[in-house]
Amino acid sequence: MSRPRPASFGLLVVGLGVAGVPLDTAVNIAFPAITAAFDLQVRSIQWIVICYVLTYTSLMLVFGKLGDLLGYRRIFQIGLLISAVAFVLCALAPSFGWLLLFRVLQGIGAALAISVAPALATSLYDERDRSRALGAYAGLFSLAWALGPLLGGALVDRWGWGGVFWFRAPVAVLALMLSWVLPAPERAAGRRFDWLGSGLLAFWISALLLALALAQMPGGGVWLPLALAIAGINALIVFAMHQASFSEPILRLSLFRDLDFSLLNLMSLAVSLVGFAVLLLVPYYLAGIVRLSATWGGAVLAVSALGMILGSALAGRLWGGKRQKRNALAGVVLVIAATAVIGQSADRSALAVMAVALLCQGIGLGLFQVAYTDIVTGSLPVHDRGVAGGLAMVTRTLGTVASATLLSALFQQVRQAALDGGRTAEAAFLRAFETTFTAAAVFLLITLGATFLRRRMWRG
Repeated sequence: MSRPRPASFGLLVVGLGVAGVPLDTAVNIAFPAITAAFDLQVRSIQWIVICYVLTYTSLMLVFGKLGDLLGYRRIFQIGLLISAVAFVLCALAPSFGWLLLFRVLQGIGAALAISVAPALATSLYDERDRSRALGAYAGLFSLAWALGPLLGGALVDRWGWGGVFWFRAPVAVLALMLSWVLPAPERAAGRRFDWLGSGLLAFWISALLLALALAQMPGGGVWLPLALAIAGINALIVFAMHQASFSEPILRLSLFRDLDFSLLNLMSLAVSLVGFAVLLLVPYYLAGIVRLSATWGGAVLAVSALGMILGSALAGRLWGGKRQKRNALAGVVLVIAATAVIGQSADRSALAVMAVALLCQGIGLGLFQVAYTDIVTGSLPVHDRGVAGGLAMVTRTLGTVASATLLSALFQQVRQAALDGGRTAEAAFLRAFETTFTAAAVFLLITLGATFLRRRMWRG
């Protein structure tokens, strides 16, 4: 029997502790205020995102392994402490340079907390209830993501741009105070931490992400992103060779010899790439075409997060265990269909249709992400659950960054071609919007079709 009351409270503590990560969507609303406060050019604001995302993505697998070795609660608590300090420092940053440095610190805290959070969530329940635990955890994560844009505008209006950081500090402190109800840490005896492998892993992930980020910057050139990509690939090769000879690898690369496991991770990257198109382009559609206020625009975007909450709950209660592949497949199909509909409903009169499509895409994302995390978690030994949670977040983030690079480039190219062809600014936007979402849906459909060449990929 599971322990519903203590486990449920513990799960709420975990959800509260990681809430600072999805609540970072509030920072996007503060971009104009930050730009004005530090007298920045608009293109400089992207470094607030790059410094944070690059840091926590490159460190999640490393910290997940530390959690496996030192105990998940200990790593979680360190992450909460660093996060609380980072939120205060970000809010008090005297210059843009200091703000970027404190965002790096925030990324370290986020990586520590979020890398072990899924492992903590599943440790609260019996193994047979793992799917429900992950579904509930993902639902709490999505709820915080939905609240970010809604809270961000009100906070900036009342307390300035620093408000989007201030309000998360007491949340982290409260979670830290309550974290003692979580399972006590157990240090793994006789297991060594791979410092060299950790450095190589962090370097190749950060080099790849930075290359993708620089590639989309106007006037950024080609050579620096190319050099970073080559350096990252070389580091990946050395990392793989080192892991094969180390007794306690950070990530057991032998797992990727299983073609089904590798394809599932690639599918996670592809789903994240397509799913991020909503955050990338729909806000501009709502503000520029439908002309909604920031508050109402945030409410429409929150429909997608509501769908993710529903999808996460469904994934935890439908098929579990080995049959989670059915949830993953259903989620991918929903994301494909909803993405195509979003692209075809870019008209003022079709806002209701778009809202329904956003809801369905959110459900699809919730279904897939919980199912994927559950499958990855079940594929790794129990003592590697921290690495499992880190791997799930890394593939999602890589897909998000790739989306920001590739889909942004496609949108801008189609929009500029339409303007050069004599279309109005609004007509050019709508043309680019439709093309980008349609291309994203087709890409995911082709990716899904390719996986069916592996006949047993979706069986179970």
